[in-house]
Amino acid sequence: MSVLAFDLGASSGRAVVGRLTEGRLVVEEVHRFPNDPVEVGGRLYWDILRLYHEIKQGIVKARQQGIDVRSIGIDSWAVDFGLIGANGELIANPYHYRDRHTDGVMDEVFAKLGKASIYARTGLQFLQFNTMYQLAALAKADSPALSAADKLLMIPDLLRYFLTGVMKGEYTNASTTQLLGAVDRAWDEALVAGVGVRRSLLPDVVQPGTVVGPLAPRVQEELLVGPIPVVAVAEHDTASAVAAVPALEADFAYLSCGTWSLLGTELDEPVLTEQALAWNFTNEGGYGGTYRLLKNIMGLWLVQECKRAWDKAGGSRSFAELAERAAEAKGHVSYIDPDDDRFLSPADMPAEIRAYCRETGQPVPTAEAETIRCVLESLALKYRYVLERTEALAGKTFGGLHIVGGGIQNELLCRLTADAIRRPVWAGPAEGSAIGNVLVQLIAAGDITSLAEGRRIVRDSFGVATYEPTDGERWSAEYERFLDITKLRS
Repeated sequence: MSVLAFDLGASSGRAVVGRLTEGRLVVEEVHRFPNDPVEVGGRLYWDILRLYHEIKQGIVKARQQGIDVRSIGIDSWAVDFGLIGANGELIANPYHYRDRHTDGVMDEVFAKLGKASIYARTGLQFLQFNTMYQLAALAKADSPALSAADKLLMIPDLLRYFLTGVMKGEYTNASTTQLLGAVDRAWDEALVAGVGVRRSLLPDVVQPGTVVGPLAPRVQEELLVGPIPVVAVAEHDTASAVAAVPALEADFAYLSCGTWSLLGTELDEPVLTEQALAWNFTNEGGYGGTYRLLKNIMGLWLVQECKRAWDKAGGSRSFAELAERAAEAKGHVSYIDPDDDRFLSPADMPAEIRAYCRETGQPVPTAEAETIRCVLESLALKYRYVLERTEALAGKTFGGLHIVGGGIQNELLCRLTADAIRRPVWAGPAEGSAIGNVLVQLIAAGDITSLAEGRRIVRDSFGVATYEPTDGERWSAEYERFLDITKLRS
């Protein structure tokens, strides 16, 4: 029997069937679909009903292919949510985390609740689009949707509710809201009240691997399937990706590489020190009661937005072609800080990159290849910066970096990262989040006994490419220059 995993990313979604065959994990994509945000009236939304439609299509396609689905799980990006009214209906389309309604709100919350106090209670990285600040923005605006809401459901919780009629929150995604206690793993009532919402708005939280309920009768009838159980997997896609890291060692560093880059390690306890606060690291929930000490880095969003701008102007090169051209371009010319606020949601990404380089006195990239080379080298050097800080906070030293996610398809980025961090990079699997989703379902079903066993199976089932560092003296010197240009030097 197979399990069906829905993995929703910021630009696309996929339905993946997974099964164990002779001790190996076999995964097969049965459905893929775009996930395009929609701008209306100056606001940016997720097209949540379209996503639900595509999930139903994935279930139908699995049935049409004769696949006997044992269970279903959904993972997605974090922080965003839908609001459900007292009648059980969705009140409005969820805002996209890049919408500007949270501008300036984070500082207002700090003034009221205290930045250090929030961190000590939640251990979460401060990002202006965290759920906490989205809710504070809605409360500040006297949002009719918030006033009418009976329950808040994170994106996977919401889609799971559409399928089952059962409202439950899932721990790994709830931990990204900045409203969940880092130690007790319960909603922090003082913080919830502090941003102007009712505690009753937030659902009961279950751990990943919990079977929440079967498909609702009306869904069974519509899709011509039986009462398939729906599992609350590690529903934050990064938590699923980390579950799939094929590490055999107990202590390892990982990079989940896609639209966002998330670099960190897995720990048994959160790190809530003053240094962790100063460096703005996060302690998100992981599978099996673990914590993901990590840092969000802007990631391949910069490349995606460059391509979007060039496509709009009449370009037609694929991501692979852009990477090939970047590999031929001269290296170590200009650098950016990928996490500069100007790159969060720009109207024209290439123009913002040019402006950054101009303002920092560097050569200004004009050609597409030069721009992508600048972005990829800057990402690689930022990975080193974050990796070294992860080691300092965790009190550990890592022999290399495991990279999972779609970003491993960019071989240039993998090579540059190995050079920048001066250690091996182990790349694979590409569909990390979907595979982690599958693993949690198989563990819940009893087919796999533990996460450690699951990781061994992943390593045996999928190829892992190794990239060794080269040209050490040059990269060490360039790292120092990168720190000076970006003003990241401690």
